[in-house]
This record gives sequence, structure tokens and C-alpha cells, in this order.
Amino acid sequence: MHILLTAGPTYEPLDPVRFLGNRSTGKMGYAIAEAFAAQGAEVTLISGPSYLPDPASPRIRTVRVETAAEMYAAASEVALEADVWVFAAAVADYRPAKVGVDKIKKSGETLTLELVKNVDIAATLGQRKRPEQFAVGFALETTNELAHAQDKLRRKKFDLIVLNSLRDAGAGFGHDTNKVTVLDAAGQIVNFELQSKAEVARGLVSLIMAKLNPAP
Repeated sequence: MHILLTAGPTYEPLDPVRFLGNRSTGKMGYAIAEAFAAQGAEVTLISGPSYLPDPASPRIRTVRVETAAEMYAAASEVALEADVWVFAAAVADYRPAKVGVDKIKKSGETLTLELVKNVDIAATLGQRKRPEQFAVGFALETTNELAHAQDKLRRKKFDLIVLNSLRDAGAGFGHDTNKVTVLDAAGQIVNFELQSKAEVARGLVSLIMAKLNPAP
């Protein structure tokens, strides 16, 4: 089984010094990659900027990228041959319309940036998804969490979506623990209580494998 897995943030350059980014560390995505590898799967891990070292498992091939465009290009190369797609990366929705060749110098009391929309990696690849392929998305929300996750599940044609809420203590960016809710297209909901991200990853992989190989 071949897994395509995106993880970590993307950084969208503003000039040679600055970028637009987010607080993702990649810990959840890396843990999922290791959990899949432990089950014998071959994993292509496409990682945005992260301080985490490449996973040691020989079953995991790590591809390092920086921007959303680079992540999309790398994912496109392996998406059609992968059996399972897991979009765990926190991809920037927008990027600066212009990237300064030199450092932008301080001038005046305000600075106005024009942003343009990045490619929606999961939605774009989903247009080419074959029926036998299985897609898992992630949603990090702060309000109306279930409603937003259910909408994203439908719009992007995911088979499962993993919902994080930043309102849950010990969950989300930067923590070694996580607490998630998993929704499927049939309306089933599975809750994972607060535990280590490695334990959450193993639970998610078990759930995905059960969906792929349902008991008779």
C-alpha cells in the first residue's frame, strides 16, 4: 500500500527575509507517517518547513518543500499511484501577490499587502481521484467546528475528515498531545480523547485500515 501524506506548514515568501506562515510543526503528520510505516505501508511524506528530522523508517520517503505551490507539485507527482491520500498539512490559503527582491524597508505608518489565493491541493487532486482511492482531510477550526468540518468533507469529497479544535487544551499546533473528532461521509463520528499524537496516529491508521478492509 502506498500512502501520500502531507504535513507541516507552508511558508509563502514576502521578501528574502520574511514570510507568511502558521504555527504547524508537522508533529501529527509525521506521527501518522510512522504509524502507516509500522503497518507495512510505503509512505511518501511531503513536508513543509519543520524542525523535525526525517523519519528513520526506510518505508518513508520524505520530500521537503516550502510553499503551497511546491507542495502541490510534489503531491501531484505521486497522487495517481497512491492508494491513500492524507492531507495533514496546514497549507497557506493565500500568498503575497509580489515577492520583494530585496528586504522591504520600513516606511510610513502602515503597509498594505496584496494576497492571492493558493491552489487548493486536496480539492484539485480530488478532481482526479479514482473511486478505489481513499482520501483523508484535516480541519483545524475555532468556531462552528462540526459544521465547518462537515462542509469541508462534502466539498472536497473526502472519505474521512479529522477535526481539531484550538479550543481544546493540549490539542492542535505545537503540542505532543492531540484530541480529534473523525467524521465520515455517512455521518459517523469517532472521538479520540486527549492522548499523545503517536497514539492518535495509530488510532487514525487503524480506523483508515478498517474502512479500507471492512470486516465481513
